[in-house]
Amino acid sequence: MIEPEHPRLSIVRQCELVSISRSAYYGPIRGEGPLNLALMRLIDEQFLETPWYGSRQMAHHLRRQGYEVGRKRVRRLMAKMGLAAVYQRPRTTVPHPEQKIWPYLLRNLVIDRPNQVWCADITYIPMRRGFLYVVAVMDWATRKVLAWRLSNTMDVEFCIAALEEALARYGRPEIFNTDQGSQFTSPRFTGLLTEAGVRVSMDGRGRWMDNVFIERLWRSMKYECVYLQAFETGSEARAGLGRWITYYNSQRPHSALGGRTPDETYMGILDGIELAA
Repeated sequence: MIEPEHPRLSIVRQCELVSISRSAYYGPIRGEGPLNLALMRLIDEQFLETPWYGSRQMAHHLRRQGYEVGRKRVRRLMAKMGLAAVYQRPRTTVPHPEQKIWPYLLRNLVIDRPNQVWCADITYIPMRRGFLYVVAVMDWATRKVLAWRLSNTMDVEFCIAALEEALARYGRPEIFNTDQGSQFTSPRFTGLLTEAGVRVSMDGRGRWMDNVFIERLWRSMKYECVYLQAFETGSEARAGLGRWITYYNSQRPHSALGGRTPDETYMGILDGIELAA
């Protein structure tokens, strides 16, 4: 879809028009060898099953699979993938004054309508010869994916692009919930929300269950799409994930939604249909 020699449109503009980041166009990160990429794939699969595994437990797991790896290597790979064990840690550091940690607003809140609460998260996507990251914005009550973006770095830019698309297409939520990742605590990201009149909420440190619905999205995406495809390039990954997300929103029934799809539930509630228990 991108023409490097286009006479009028730059690569940056073409990427904007087809809704991919420039980094995704240039392809996955090339900095890891085949063994580390294989280890990262195994770590990712195991982390979906046991998100409380830190580097020590993950290293033990890999050694049981026949890989002679040390904890330092596993720690580095997990950090590169953006993975951290979910247990609570004592708060021993003071946040940067420009990276405010916002309070968690969803405790004991009944969430039963679209655009009441949105959430966002980033996950690692293994490729055949590298890896990418994907961010998604989801409506909490209906599980609908409102926007998403791919990138080969975990910078704030692709998160902002996904948020801007969601706001442009679906209006604004009352509350927006994320974890405490630096992309989401960035003043540029939270500033978009506060300027739109959205209340910002953030999970407790290490508490992935506070954002459990989007974690379930990642699990389904990886087992039903990513692990089966072994994408070669960023453009292949974008096309494959796009097809799966369309299927997820419009065709995949959810038991928690009374057997309806996210699209049916989102539009049904907007039309006055009560969400099934």
